[in-house]
Amino acid sequence: MRIGLIGTGRIGAFHAGVLARHPEVESLIVADADATRAARVGGALGATAAPTVDALLDHALDAVVITSATAAHAELIVRAAGAGLPAFCEKPIALDVPGTLGALRAVESAGTELQLGFMRRFDAGYAAAREAVRSGRLGRLHTVRAATSDPAPPPAAYLPLSGGLYRDCLVHDFDILRWVTGREVVEVYATGGDAGPAMFRAADDVDTAAALLTLDDGTLATATATRCNGAGYDVRMELAGERDQIAVGLDDRTPLTSVEAAGPPAPVKPWPGFLDRFAPAYEAELDAFVRLVRGEAANPCDGREALQALRIAEACERSRREHRPVALDEIPS
Repeated sequence: MRIGLIGTGRIGAFHAGVLARHPEVESLIVADADATRAARVGGALGATAAPTVDALLDHALDAVVITSATAAHAELIVRAAGAGLPAFCEKPIALDVPGTLGALRAVESAGTELQLGFMRRFDAGYAAAREAVRSGRLGRLHTVRAATSDPAPPPAAYLPLSGGLYRDCLVHDFDILRWVTGREVVEVYATGGDAGPAMFRAADDVDTAAALLTLDDGTLATATATRCNGAGYDVRMELAGERDQIAVGLDDRTPLTSVEAAGPPAPVKPWPGFLDRFAPAYEAELDAFVRLVRGEAANPCDGREALQALRIAEACERSRREHRPVALDEIPS
């Protein structure tokens, strides 16, 4: 199989390494807006570095992996669809609903496949939580608590391009909430704080956010996020039902210290970032994409799933700005 990868930044270089090691990938061609960076990543992996995206698409590819800057995702998805190529794309498709819908229409018109990179769906803990909910082990689910905490803020230049904390960060929690519970969000009430570094205020963004989400069966969920969690990278989900309560992401590397005398000790080696915490999940999602391209498996996360997560993020951003509950019906679908 010949795969082209577009975008060789941090996550792109990681994905390129996974693909270069995959037994079904015979050749890998990489490209980047920074041709020097593409050449460096390609050289380190024994991959071919194409000078431009046009040159990459001129190769007889079987599929494309898109890990470029967010602003280029939709255009590259449309180009892959136009070339008749299945595509894997890191989230999001676009930073707004119209851009997302345009890319989805191009994929549908071309009859190609688009898999989105919501890697938590491939994490063993979230998969176990999904099974616990769907099997009825927890009984009636009444409360879900999700949290994503980054150890340090991103570069200031990234913030205006990110889409904000709800679209860039909490969108993962919104997707996995739907995937684990099998329910849809019908209403959100969200708020955020920008008391941290001044660059967040300059970008009209927040460094910390919280949302209360009501699911279509009445289950209540909270989702919180921050860019300023000095203890380490912390991603967890707790699910409470009438019979039992479980947690995802609670282990000896969770950056959480108990102050109880009989509580667990502080972690010796807390998670430093998302690539460490979710490395197996990232590998599993690309393996799923390879099997999708080979016709061996169904699409585990198509573009319509990404649209639903984005709609929740859009509703939260509107709720934060307008200081009111927002129904999902207010966001185009």
